[in-house]
Amino acid sequence: MESLGQAYPATFEVDRAERIANWRPLVQWLLALPHFLILYGLQLVARAAAVIGWFAILFTGKLPEGLANLLCLYIRYNNRASAYAGFLREEYPPFVYDTVAPEPGNYPPVRNGFAPDLGERNRVTVGFRLILAIPQIIVVAVLGVAAIIVWVIALFAVLFTGRWPEGLRTFIVGYMRWVTRLEAYVGLLTDRYPPFSLE
Repeated sequence: MESLGQAYPATFEVDRAERIANWRPLVQWLLALPHFLILYGLQLVARAAAVIGWFAILFTGKLPEGLANLLCLYIRYNNRASAYAGFLREEYPPFVYDTVAPEPGNYPPVRNGFAPDLGERNRVTVGFRLILAIPQIIVVAVLGVAAIIVWVIALFAVLFTGRWPEGLRTFIVGYMRWVTRLEAYVGLLTDRYPPFSLE
């Protein structure tokens, strides 16, 4: 089991599966469709919560805990569904909607940790958050193209060997970690700028 450090206020880890059934890469994305339908609705709600949070921080300097927990739920649900659809794990993710920041532990192989900043927020960086995030968004977009290529290569590796090549898996988990940090930053869970790192 990999450790879940809290160096940045949003973390992501996936336990390594010793073996993945060879057929799973062909169908897991299909089995994950119910999760992605729910995730679409959660994304709409989370984006609205981020906009409301933006105004709340600008006017009060604080992010309401309920909005922060809703954003944590969305990011956590997205990561679980993506890890399953991307055949990093075989266990089907639960349909649970814990609106809490700490990891509830109901899907142990995929863990997300959040420590939202609720009070004493920097209104200037919040006001210009999307502009400040542009370099991160560009890098994540480029890494996203690479991630698609890596997932296709991994699909064939798992089909033939039943295992993820370690380097490919490390890159995908690192990419998902980066996206988690960016989502937390753009979603106003923290004022700390995400590191340019897959670690």
